Amino acid sequence: MSCLALSLQPINGSDILLQTREWFPPARALVALSSFRQTRLAFAAGKHPFTEDGDSSLGDDPLAASSGQVIVGVESKYRVVYRLVNSIYILGITTIDDDCVNNVFECISIVNQAVSVLVTACRGVDVTAEKLSKKYTEIYMALDLVLRGVSNIRLGAMLASMHGDSVAKMMHSSIQTESRIRGADKWSNVEIHSIEHEGGVELFSRAIFELPRETLEAGDEVVATLSMSGPGQTTELGQQQKAEEVEVEDPFAASDALNKPEELVGAFKKDKDQSSDLTKALADLEVTTLPPPAATESTHIGVEGFEGNYGGIEFGNEGSTLPEDFEGLNQAWGGGLDASEFVGPKKVAKSQGLGGLELLQTGSEPLSSATTGGTAATPLENLLVKKTEMKGPEMYILEEISTEFRESLLARVGLMGVVYLKTLPPKSSDDKETEFSFKIEGTSGVKRLIIQSSRVSSLGSGMFHLKTTPSNEPVPIMTYSLLPRLTPVPLRVRLIKRHSGTLLSIMIQYVSNPNLPAPLNDITFVLKLPVDPTLLKVTPKAILNRSLKELKWIVKEIPLNGGPGRLRAQMPVDSSEDGGEEIEVFGYVKFSAQGDKSLSGFSLQPASEGNKDFYEVNHRYESGIYMCN
Repeated sequence: MSCLALSLQPINGSDILLQTREWFPPARALVALSSFRQTRLAFAAGKHPFTEDGDSSLGDDPLAASSGQVIVGVESKYRVVYRLVNSIYILGITTIDDDCVNNVFECISIVNQAVSVLVTACRGVDVTAEKLSKKYTEIYMALDLVLRGVSNIRLGAMLASMHGDSVAKMMHSSIQTESRIRGADKWSNVEIHSIEHEGGVELFSRAIFELPRETLEAGDEVVATLSMSGPGQTTELGQQQKAEEVEVEDPFAASDALNKPEELVGAFKKDKDQSSDLTKALADLEVTTLPPPAATESTHIGVEGFEGNYGGIEFGNEGSTLPEDFEGLNQAWGGGLDASEFVGPKKVAKSQGLGGLELLQTGSEPLSSATTGGTAATPLENLLVKKTEMKGPEMYILEEISTEFRESLLARVGLMGVVYLKTLPPKSSDDKETEFSFKIEGTSGVKRLIIQSSRVSSLGSGMFHLKTTPSNEPVPIMTYSLLPRLTPVPLRVRLIKRHSGTLLSIMIQYVSNPNLPAPLNDITFVLKLPVDPTLLKVTPKAILNRSLKELKWIVKEIPLNGGPGRLRAQMPVDSSEDGGEEIEVFGYVKFSAQGDKSLSGFSLQPASEGNKDFYEVNHRYESGIYMCN
């Protein structure tokens, strides 16, 4: 802070004006002005005391010249920079900068700008208290801007509009005038470019660049062409590579054929039937003898401790080495999450063949059934997933519940259910229509029921008749909603917010409905934050998404008869409690469950006992807009 206050003090009389910064109390400024007046009068009467340090006042003869600076005060000392214009002192008050923190020259510059304001307001150097009172408003507002710091261009624009223009124009048009003088564009002209730039950055940050499907298919075709190439093409490529290597080699180097034994040079003669008869081509191939059976047995290395056997690895001579086996070890003290731990350490027996050499006799013809194992390819989905065959039409209920909690009170609630029909596939049903009758129960809380008239017709007394064509996808045939007062709430949630100072504390309490058929699992709590927190403290651990400004907890299970659970978060915010603007915080809950009964008690029954026209599979209910605020 270079200058704390500006003041106008006449030679005779009381002070005319005092302008201070927000954090500098006016009472201390008045004390400094009073001390300056006493010092000035003492110097004028020749009664100033002798100071031990000659630095308490600066200048040849303090207060005798028209400008200078002096240190005033006894306990709280201040440095006062002054200039005398006619009969008015312009004073700038600042602290003593013994540690060279404050720049006294900046305070002198502010005082000089204040002198320019007074000379302009009085239309000359004849500055008097009467002339200042006529332009008191303009001077007060101009000195307020000068105290906070203005450039010379803005000061010139202010002084030019002091006479003849309004005070508002002098205050607000100076910024635009400075931009115009400097040659800068108006913000209204360049704002559109800023908006386009921010929009482009946001668009590219969300864009996902992927290769087109046509490019990937073209690449697959090229790979398939290369893999299906015959030995003739392979030989041509090999000859081209050898020709390139010959070109790179030193032309003055000796030939490698001189160092080779004579029998190896002419041992293998070119045979035209080599590609068709592999037995003749491999007749002279020497095969090394196998090692004894004891040498081929695998070696097991185990780790045992106080708690038992922690597991180990098993390696042998079938191509893998000890470093390779240790690099592939991914079990953390008895087992990890890798699927390879469900496979035994023994290596899978390889199919009997020549290890890829059988492709030499195929030429450019397509692969035979021998290379593919002689059996038709089995889809991977059928190997991993065992599909249960449908015995008949299946029906199930999907319910979606939406609630809104305000504090601990339930403000709104609604449940909508949909009955789905899954028929036999068209191939297995020979395109025959599915036709049967059923009835519904547990409809005491149903508010509205809608049926799809093209497939379902009502027979009265809660009985319905269904007739539809087969389909591969589940078909909705009935929709219903419940009365709010009879809607069961699976989870009660309460959001508590405390804002003290700049610290915001949030807590979410939750408890399960003890009448649920089974406990809820994998529940997600999402808390929308008002700001992107710089510091955050959560209990228990949570996931923070800064781009969406949300905090996420995942609770594995909520017991039916357990106590209320708590999720806490604490963060600092910029606005204080007394700011008047209330911080809005709200949360969402996401869950789903399935079982043999629906949440609302709505059930499907056959039209007559003992008649099994359809099968009722697991029902499902999930959260819609489940929020708390």
